[in-house]
Parts: sequence; C-alpha cells; structure tokens
Amino acid sequence: MSTKKIAIIGGGNLGSAIAQGVLKSGFASAPDIIITKRNIETLAGLQAQGVLTETDNAKAIAAADVIIVALKPYNIKEVLSRVKSAFNPAKHMLISVVTGVSMDELEEIAGPGMPVVRAMPNTAIAIQESMTCICHKNATPEQAAWVMQLFDQLGVTVSIDEKLMDAATVLGACGIAYALRFIRASIQGGIEIGFDVRTANMIAAQTVKGAAALLISGNRHPEEEIDKVTTPKGCTIAGLNEMEHQGFSSSLIKGITVSYNKILKG
Repeated sequence: MSTKKIAIIGGGNLGSAIAQGVLKSGFASAPDIIITKRNIETLAGLQAQGVLTETDNAKAIAAADVIIVALKPYNIKEVLSRVKSAFNPAKHMLISVVTGVSMDELEEIAGPGMPVVRAMPNTAIAIQESMTCICHKNATPEQAAWVMQLFDQLGVTVSIDEKLMDAATVLGACGIAYALRFIRASIQGGIEIGFDVRTANMIAAQTVKGAAALLISGNRHPEEEIDKVTTPKGCTIAGLNEMEHQGFSSSLIKGITVSYNKILKG
C-alpha cells in the first residue's frame, strides 16, 4: 500500500473512478485520498468510504504528495493557475489525465522542475480494466515506478513518448466507443436473426470479451485466431468477406484517422 497522500482535483466521472479504483485495489487507504469538487454532495459515496472531500483546490494540494488533475480540457489552465502558489516542485508530483495539455504546459503552470506525468486512461478505469498510456518529465525513476504501480491497479499500463499521446487518446480512449459500436451492431444483427435483445446483448458482449482475452493471454495477432474459425466454404469467411466488401476495416481505420486529425486541429 502506498503511503503517499493523493489529491484528485476534479471529482467528476473520471476523478471519482480513479478514487474508487485505488480504494478497491488497496493501493491507498481512504484517509490518504482527498478529492475536490464544487458540489461535494455528489461525492457522498466516496465520503461514506472515508475519502476526504474538499471544495478548495489549494487546500487539497497543500495536503498532498501527488496531485491527479481530472478536470475538463477547457478549464484546466484557468483552474490550476488560480492555485499556482500551492504547488511545490520539491514536494509534489503532478499527474494529468486531461486530453491535449502538454507536459511543458503543466510544468509552466506548476513551476520549473515540477515532476509532471501525462496519463491517458479510458472509461473502463471505473471497473479497473483501463488501458492507460503514460509519459513523464522531471520524474525520478522511483516516481515513475510509483505512477506505473498506481495505474496498474486500474488496468493495464504502458509507457509511451509524449508525441504519441494524441494517438493513444484515439486508440485507447475513443477506442472504447468504437468497440461498443461494434457490439451494438452485433446485437442488432442478432435480433434480426432471431434473438431477443437481452440475449443478443449477452452473447455479443461476452464474445468480444473472449476474443480480446484470446489475444491478450496468448500475445497473438488477431489473424491467428481468425484462422481457427474460418473453414473452407464456411459461414464465417462468407460473413467476413461481405463485411470487407461493405468497407468494414477501411471505415474503422478511416474513423480512427479522422478522430486523430480532429485532435490535432482542435
């Protein structure tokens, strides 16, 4: 268990999910976590578990060793600039889970030499199944290892170069929506061939979960597993070929690149 005091600035869905995941994993105890929000009544569930809540961001920062910023991209600079004097590079480490704010920008706000980390999780962090990409600046090896341990409690973590962070946002964070849209389409197809919606939902979701587990557990390429279910003149290859004729793979690739270009253009 970590002995560091953690302040989460921004108690919205993502900030609350991080707090909940850290608690469930046992990585930190409730009294060592403080989370901020203007309306702390919505944090009653965390309060009941012993997590500290605060409306004053400066107070939360002063009481912490690690600050996790989970604000909206449009107001992070404004909010952090108001509490700039509370940051202490000799004491604090700043972790941002906010899209589109560089480590240089974070250091400029928090002070020269501040250990800063960018982390890009996805919404599966709420059930400790996130894919989180991280990069860091000014952090010691011990601090970098602590951050990896933190997010490892919330899913799978990989260290990447900052130049790939926008791409990580699309593939890992937006990717949740792409996968869910595939599942939704499978459910609709399942209904058309005879299943009720609840059964189709269960079959489609569990099938995708199993497919992902095959790749992860065996460190395999998708085509290796596809080959196992595509028999000559079979129904699987017939369906796959029709999907490709209709642009299945190309539309997905195009969607990923469009999302990426949207981030770049702002």
